[in-house]
Amino acid sequence: MHEINILLVEDNEGDIILAQKALQKAKVANRISVVSDGEEALRYMFREPPFEEEKRPDLVLLDINIPKVNGKEVLAAIKNDPDLRTVPVVMLTTSDSEMDVLESYRHYANCYIVKPVDFTKFIEVVKAIENFWISIVRLPSPAK
Repeated sequence: MHEINILLVEDNEGDIILAQKALQKAKVANRISVVSDGEEALRYMFREPPFEEEKRPDLVLLDINIPKVNGKEVLAAIKNDPDLRTVPVVMLTTSDSEMDVLESYRHYANCYIVKPVDFTKFIEVVKAIENFWISIVRLPSPAK
């Protein structure tokens, strides 16, 4: 199995640390990159400076409520690009708004998860994401 490249798009430092700790306990090799706003996420995905040398992520964990360009706009840009649309995008957010859920799926989010506020439950959710997307699901081979 190849190294799994995960892009975490999150502006909350506490959630970043929790997600990184949970993902680092994986049984497979993970490389976790973090960007904290939508503009950075788009530059990363489209390999624009300073991310020209970054590998395309195998999985994106995307918050909706991020600065500059919101998560729904980032999702739409990813899923509208023929080279990127096969990258699974998990919406991982505090919003439980029915409109956010609907808009995310309309822009082809692969799933929508509301972040629990409880520390232990948050770790469990991240581990479940990891287990499903990394251990169970077969992801497309990375682009060359």
